Amino acid sequence: MFPQRRGRTYRQKGRIKHAKIIFYGAISLDGYLATKTDDLQWLFDTPTGKQTTYEAFYETIDTTIMGRKTYQEAKKYLETEAIYPEKKNFVFSTHAQLQLPDAEVVNEDPVAFLKNLQMTEGKDIWVVGGGRLIKPLLEHQMIDEWYIQITPVLLGDGIPLFQKGTYEARFEMLDTTRFGEFIELHYVRK
Repeated sequence: MFPQRRGRTYRQKGRIKHAKIIFYGAISLDGYLATKTDDLQWLFDTPTGKQTTYEAFYETIDTTIMGRKTYQEAKKYLETEAIYPEKKNFVFSTHAQLQLPDAEVVNEDPVAFLKNLQMTEGKDIWVVGGGRLIKPLLEHQMIDEWYIQITPVLLGDGIPLFQKGTYEARFEMLDTTRFGEFIELHYVRK
């Protein structure tokens, strides 16, 4: 029997498996997701080498969630017209009239939204980014795993991965991986 955990579930050989909410993303050496102007060019200028964990990770998810600014920046660098076309994409925004061709715009509390999403069947959920989106998820202990790729770049200022908030959590290190100039840390919530 599976341990009791909150979460979206799906059936696997007649058993229930709980989906996880996972952050997978890169930060600068000083902890920023993006520059103050939300630019990510510094990230794409950092060589990854030939092997990464992205493809294997991408197969484990069927849903992405991100903030509007993360969506806009990711669209600049993705080689596809649609963002993550094989996945169900949700973009959180306070702009009620925003419409996107390849994602559903969500204008509600991310914690409540994700709790409802977890009640549906499916694979794991990828938190693509957005410091303001991540903060309430941390405060409600909703992120189960972290894949954090650290780049050898100092930005000095920018959008932090971990915003100040009312949260404390302990994680267990599962793995570290080097690819190109990146070091990836893989943690799971205890």
